[in-house]
Order: sequence, then C-alpha cells, then structure tokens
Amino acid sequence: MPRGYARAAALLTTAAIISACSSGGGAPAVSPTPTSAEYQRAYALGLEAYVYGLPLLVTDATFQTMTSVEVPQGAYGPVNQMHNVRSPNGASSTAVVAPGATSLSSIAWVDLAGGPQVLHVPEVTDHFFVLAFIDPYTENIANLGTASATEPGDYVLVGPQQRDVALPQGTHRLDVDYSRIWIIGSTQLKGQSDIPAVNAIQDGYTLTPLSAFGTASTPSPAPSGSATAPTPHAIPTGAAFFDALGAQLAAFPPPAADAPALQRFASVGIGPGRTPTTDTSLGADTVRGLADAVAAGPAQVQSDLQSIIRSDAPKHDGYLLGGFGSYGTDYAERAVISQIGLGAFVPDQAVYAMAWSDSSGAALDGSSSYVLHLAEAPPTSEGWSLTVYTLGGALVPGAPGHNALTDVSPLTRNADGSIDLYLQPTQPADPAQAANWIATPAGQGFEVAWRLFAPDPGAGASIVDGTGWQPPAIPASS
Repeated sequence: MPRGYARAAALLTTAAIISACSSGGGAPAVSPTPTSAEYQRAYALGLEAYVYGLPLLVTDATFQTMTSVEVPQGAYGPVNQMHNVRSPNGASSTAVVAPGATSLSSIAWVDLAGGPQVLHVPEVTDHFFVLAFIDPYTENIANLGTASATEPGDYVLVGPQQRDVALPQGTHRLDVDYSRIWIIGSTQLKGQSDIPAVNAIQDGYTLTPLSAFGTASTPSPAPSGSATAPTPHAIPTGAAFFDALGAQLAAFPPPAADAPALQRFASVGIGPGRTPTTDTSLGADTVRGLADAVAAGPAQVQSDLQSIIRSDAPKHDGYLLGGFGSYGTDYAERAVISQIGLGAFVPDQAVYAMAWSDSSGAALDGSSSYVLHLAEAPPTSEGWSLTVYTLGGALVPGAPGHNALTDVSPLTRNADGSIDLYLQPTQPADPAQAANWIATPAGQGFEVAWRLFAPDPGAGASIVDGTGWQPPAIPASS
C-alpha cells in the first residue's frame, strides 16, 4: 500500500493505533479555545475540509516525492514511465506503507496533459497480477489484470481533454477523468526462484506516448548529474494547507457529489484555486481558525480511525476489514485509508484485513507467541497472504523470507486440511511448525495484515459485511 510520505507514519501513532483496537473511547480532535463566532465557524469548517482534502494532498506529496528522481530507482522515477521493484521488499523498503512481501510492484505516474499514453499489458500466465488506476482523490477507478480478465494488448489512456482522439487499430480505449493517474501494479511472486519469471512479466508493462506509438522510441537518458535520491515533499501546515488544497482542486476538479461540501467550505475561503492565506476578504479570526483546524486535523483522523475500528472489529473477529478503494462521500474513511493504506484496491481485486490487538483487546506483543487457526481457506480465485509489519508499516527487520505466508507456501496442514499459523519472534523447533512461521518484532507491537486476492464472485461483499468468511481470530498470547 503506497505511503503518504509527509504524514502516513507520523499521523497515526503507535498509541493511537493501540487505543483504536482497545475497548476504550477514542480521543477527539483538539478543541479550539472559545473565542469569536467567526473563529469557531472557520475552525469547524476547516476541520471538515482538512479531512476532505487530506487524501488529495497526500497523493500529491507522494507524486512529488516519487517523481523527484530523474534516474529511475526501483519504484521512483520520471513520469510516464513504468518503474519496477525487481526484488522482494525488505525492512528497508520505504516506497510503500505495509509493502507486499509476496509480490513485486510496478509503479507509474501518468501525466496526460501532453497527450494520451499507451499502456502495454503482456500475456501473463500462472501469476495473479493487477494494474490499478488510482485517481487524485484515491479512488480505484479501473483495474487491468487477472481478476478483470484483461486480454494482453495495448490500452490507450485518454484524458478529459482528449476524447476526440483517433486510436490506432487494435488498441483498446480507456477514458479517465483526470490528467494525472497513478498506476499501482502488483505481480504475484511465488518465492525466490520465481523472481526471474516475475521480472520478465514486469518488463512487459510499458508506457508509450500515443504520438510515438508504433515507432522504435525509447525514453531519453537522464542528463549527467541528474537526481538519484528522492526529495521528500511535505504537506503544508497551517492555513497554507488550504492554499495547496485549492491548487489541487483546480487541477483536478472534484466529483459532482462533493458540491455540497465544497459549498460549505467556500464560505471560509476554501475551494478550487482559492488561497485563504492571501484572501483579503477573510477576517483574521477566520484565517486563525483555519490554521488551528489544520493543527487539529491529525487528531481528528486518529479519532475517525478509532471509530471505524470500534464499529468494524466486532463483525470481523477483531480486524479492521474492508473493501476499500471506493469511498463516495465517506470522507472520513477516505482520509483514514490515505494514512494506513494509500492506494488500496476495490474488493473485486483484493480485500484487506488488519489487526493490532488480539481477541481479548490486548495489543499484539512481538515477544509473545500467537497461533492462528485457519479452519478453511478464504473463497478467492487467486489465493491469500498473511504478513506481519511493525507499527510503522515496515516489514520486520532481520526476518527475510519469514515476513509472510501465502496459499502457495509449503505449509504444514492438519489432518482435516486446516492450517495453524505461528506468529512469534523465534523459529519454532518443530519443523512442521517452522514451515508455518512468521517472525514478529521482539519487544515491539506489530500489525497483522491479510490480503485476499480476487474474492470469488459474490464472496467479497459477504466478507466485508461480516456474514461470510472471516480471518481467524488472534487468540491471547501464550
């Protein structure tokens, strides 16, 4: 799940996550000091607008960071090129939060301002893959891949100002509503020996300007002295947050369904192209209220996360489980996912389940041992994975090859076909148990994450609403 560089790890602190998973109440956003009605109104609307706009600014910060490298480095590199992570993620992998340990990523930031781009999809066999299209508002608007029964070929990405473009014969048209689209690709990895095969698949994912399609063109080499290290891009603080939001709303016009919210925000100077810090029509108390709302925004997102988990976990044996990736006007959930799973896919591609506590509500402790009993496999056509992360969303240091298990791992099965999964800091002495072992970070809290790939038709909805298959509860530690 790609990382929102400026805030993703910092906003949701360890204490907040643990509190979210416990039975206690969530801490509300910081309350303003009572003052003028003008200030109070600006603060309330500013806090609402912060939650609304955070995903836009996190996405832009991620774009600015990942494309700040002129010489491709893994997932980082220039726009309109596919950049591939060629080897399994490890503890030092920072391009995404909660990186996949059982797949290899392919990333592209597509800028259609200069014309359509052609995405080539190769023939992919015996590997689940998805090329997800994420818009500036973090909506998963389209998917090419196994679950979508995508045929190999050339797919022309056509932006909103290019609808009358003529397409070459044999290509497939894919209209998008924004001039910038984030492609997040994931290709299944079946172990170390499978890396060459997956790399070969990745080499087939290419982007070509429509104007150059069919010609023998290659990207121009980066000039001498080009940047090779990413430059982190920070989200503005204070009322300047809303200046940046105004720029993003102007560049990427919001959906029609957002009109009522934007009408409310406009009364305090927030909207497409607007800059509250330089708007002389706004009073000093309004600008101060907006600045204080941004300062309180992270606590509001934490509170929203806690509320979501408290309402969701009882349906899912203690997990935050969802088919994310499509939010409509649920701005609170959209903001939360932008912090803990930016770029999440819609349920027909993947269902995610995350937990930070055991079935008793106690925070997961990396020094303890947990046994999860998987009575039956989830109803998916492309399998599942179970991964352990630190509370910062990183793979566990010092545990290469033992961060995750999947349905294609050489697992020890019980006589009835069920599987016992062992989460503990050291490898079990029993070889049968060692085959089902995932390392946890000794002395630290941790997160458990399930990924269910391509749920069976109709199964995804029942998993998400709690009436169907659920991941195994995490019993209290032994």
